[in-house]
Amino acid sequence: MADKKEKLFSDFSSVSTDEWMAKVTSDLKGADFEKKLVWKTNEGFKVKPFYRLEDLKDLKTTDALPGEYPYLRGTKKGSNEWLIRQEINVDSPEEANAKALDILNKGVDSLSFHVKAKDLSAGYVETLLEGVQAECVELNFSTCQGHVVELANLLVDYFRKKDYDVKKLKGSINNDFFNKMLTRGKEKGDMVRTAKALIEAIQPLPFYRVINVNAVTLNNAGAYISQELGYALAWGNEYMSQLTEAGVPAALAAKKIKFNFGVSSNYFLEIAKFRAARMLWANIVSAYGPKCLRDCENKGENGECRCAAKMAIHAETSSFNLTLFDAYVNLLRTQTEAMSATLAGVDSLTVVPFDKAYETPDEFSERLARNQQLLLKEESHFDKVVDPAAGSYYIENLTVSIAQQAWNLFLEVEKEGGFYAALKNGSVQRAVNASNEARHKAVAQRREVLLGTNQYPNFNEKSEGKRPVAAKCCCGGGDAHSCEKDVETLVFDRAGSEFEALRLETEESGKRPKAFMLTIGNLAMRQARAQYSCNFLACAGYEVIDNLGFETVEAGVEAAMAAKADIVVLCSSDDEYAEYAIPAFKALDGRAMFIVAGNPACAEELKAAGIEHFIHVRVNVLETLRKFNEILLK
Repeated sequence: MADKKEKLFSDFSSVSTDEWMAKVTSDLKGADFEKKLVWKTNEGFKVKPFYRLEDLKDLKTTDALPGEYPYLRGTKKGSNEWLIRQEINVDSPEEANAKALDILNKGVDSLSFHVKAKDLSAGYVETLLEGVQAECVELNFSTCQGHVVELANLLVDYFRKKDYDVKKLKGSINNDFFNKMLTRGKEKGDMVRTAKALIEAIQPLPFYRVINVNAVTLNNAGAYISQELGYALAWGNEYMSQLTEAGVPAALAAKKIKFNFGVSSNYFLEIAKFRAARMLWANIVSAYGPKCLRDCENKGENGECRCAAKMAIHAETSSFNLTLFDAYVNLLRTQTEAMSATLAGVDSLTVVPFDKAYETPDEFSERLARNQQLLLKEESHFDKVVDPAAGSYYIENLTVSIAQQAWNLFLEVEKEGGFYAALKNGSVQRAVNASNEARHKAVAQRREVLLGTNQYPNFNEKSEGKRPVAAKCCCGGGDAHSCEKDVETLVFDRAGSEFEALRLETEESGKRPKAFMLTIGNLAMRQARAQYSCNFLACAGYEVIDNLGFETVEAGVEAAMAAKADIVVLCSSDDEYAEYAIPAFKALDGRAMFIVAGNPACAEELKAAGIEHFIHVRVNVLETLRKFNEILLK
């Protein structure tokens, strides 16, 4: 018996796709397959409810290997190691240095310093980096764009003075001419001249990247995934085009570009985005025919440098979906985002602290953000396997679909004359702002869910003085929207901002309305409707009172009045509303707002009797609550 091998799968006959479809169609009982089970993504393509081996037949993604051109499966071969990065805003170089040394002992291996241009000096850099072993940690810097060359020279001088092995030094300077146009509407300086001077200045540090594509800006403005990727490719290609025309070798230009992407909560699509990004960028760079700068085996058929085609990716979890209320839910969002990015093989990652939406992150929130990545490494071993998503019928198809959508957008931008021309005429900004508006509408209608904000809010939570962090102008004062602009800018209103404003309005009014659930009739329906209504009204910060049920509507109304309710919500079944709604409305006699939970067939009859308010899944939650506030908070 011990030698007997059982082949379990041979005991079961294979099931064809036609047989699966026949079973699905049968279970749908006449419902339309496309409408019920096929998902139309915001990116514009359809996702089927199941995929099979045959769906991989015409795809080329499975031909790729980790660490090999076109790098769809990543630029790494032996492991999926990534760098844990933390941002440090430098007000005092001494304090920033102390913080850097502290967090380097707590799991961080990539630092990002935001330094003030007016303070730059050799002494400033020495103080900032004192005790930091630059050969063992990635160092990233950002400063005013007019001082990036000065910063590069200071870093080169510092590292030479310390006698570091320059081949072990890795990092970046965040120079991005186009990002300032998107965020501040400013077009200042000569992009090509600055970029060339910066590349020349940083030449002694071969592994420092100094031309950045900050697509995270698009992500934080609410762009859809295909927009973020498509515009990022056009963004990078604009740098490649202008730099090579100015005489910078294609291989050198490509090796100095770094992509900074955001990560949204669309788990599988984000994995597909990063895989598609590497593949598409490799194809773009190859089109420039980069010549190898040294003797290297990693060359293409025509001798082009394939190392230059590797996309360097830093990822940052999204700020667009962070919320002020129920803020610890932000940890859940950023954790799934971190999982997407790391499984997809990014080079480094910043997890945004959960409290960033309403305050400057403190030591506690920054510690949690670090530990979120450490958990993925030390406990989940995400750093051990390269591209674990490979071969998944679903993700491979998503990769091809998102690549196609992004590539089409890239080609559209090129037809406009390139990314710079598209920024000048505002087409990029208008498209992303339209997506921002569409996503806010989806949040208002609960088609896009923000747990704890527009769905299942914490009924008893108070803001306790928390207020949304306002965007600041680059020139140092006032609101960012008040600055003079050369071109249109992006809108950075977070997805939950309108619900937060509504709830803060309720809280600041000092008149917290009380909503009483008048539950009656069918047990299952009244409970479901009461739960729905409690969640609906609590999104505006109202106090909600649920009940087990009443024998008569009159008893329910009197109980509501005894509880000093401002709102009475009738919760029953659609069939029973014809019996209960009008008597309840009359018994209330205008002493409180009357709401029917549902959209019954008799709604027109009820409206004719004077009942105005109905809440159900088809209403715009935000607009409805705004109207209630106008009435209740007078």
